Amino acid sequence: MSRRVPRLIAQSCALGLALALPSAARAQRVHVIAAAGLSGEPAFRLLFEAAVSTLVDSARARWHVADSSLFALAEDTNGTRMRATGRATRKELEQSFLALSRRVAPGDIVLVFLVGHGSGEGTDSRVSLPGPDATAADFAGWLAGLARQNVVFVNAASGSGDFGAALAGPRRVIVTATRTALERNETRFATPFVRALTTDEADADKDGRVSVLEAFAYAKKEVARVYEADHRLLTEHATISDSTLARSVTFGAPRSAPTDPRAAALVAERSELESQVAALRGKKESMTPAAYDAELERLLVLVAQKTQAIRALGSGAKP
Repeated sequence: MSRRVPRLIAQSCALGLALALPSAARAQRVHVIAAAGLSGEPAFRLLFEAAVSTLVDSARARWHVADSSLFALAEDTNGTRMRATGRATRKELEQSFLALSRRVAPGDIVLVFLVGHGSGEGTDSRVSLPGPDATAADFAGWLAGLARQNVVFVNAASGSGDFGAALAGPRRVIVTATRTALERNETRFATPFVRALTTDEADADKDGRVSVLEAFAYAKKEVARVYEADHRLLTEHATISDSTLARSVTFGAPRSAPTDPRAAALVAERSELESQVAALRGKKESMTPAAYDAELERLLVLVAQKTQAIRALGSGAKP
């Protein structure tokens, strides 16, 4: 939601954003680019590929992502257990972004997931790949072709902290496994983050879908628990760039329809309003900021009111 929307309205709509916008996202297509970087040793390769494989399998089975919108890149396609679409090279990544930019529609969701080892600082921060590494500056250029989509960019590699500032922009949620480029030890973030997105464990509001913010909070908590269990000092501090957008971008199965006919009518009315929100987001660039904010505020208030009415009907309605 735009920062120009009054703070009081933004706070009053927080519940509506958390509960209502996920179903609007159902009308949007999801596209995924997932890459396992250079491992350096067999144990890391298994770990990296397991994270990517789990994410890719769920994208197909749970989120119904079309194969043409799914790019799964492995360190080496020989001997891998992944259903890889190519190697995780800089060239393959660039081609994946280019191919996706020709398929996406305004308002679609693009999830980019990287796991591996990282190094460098600022825009020169990089993910280690077979051959030339891909830098934050490279990804910034590739993301330019996705300006009208909601992009969730997750760099779960070590030393990934500077990607947040390097890739920050409108309609983007940037998640990094570390707070700075100096946190270069092996990271634990990838596995719990993928588990959060692909299971019901992180579904805090029990709506059948997991928001990026829910997945982030779950993974961060799990990482801290693992370090504590191992009696080790926490050496990675995950970050997220836009908690408002991260709350509204969700992944998961559609929610079941309510059994109460009154609730069903309210759900239908809310769905129409959510469709209007999604359509409005696609028109943002052609509107003045004041007009966009006013209309967004009006719609979100109505969505929140419908959600409260549904919840008030009791257990027969699932918001």
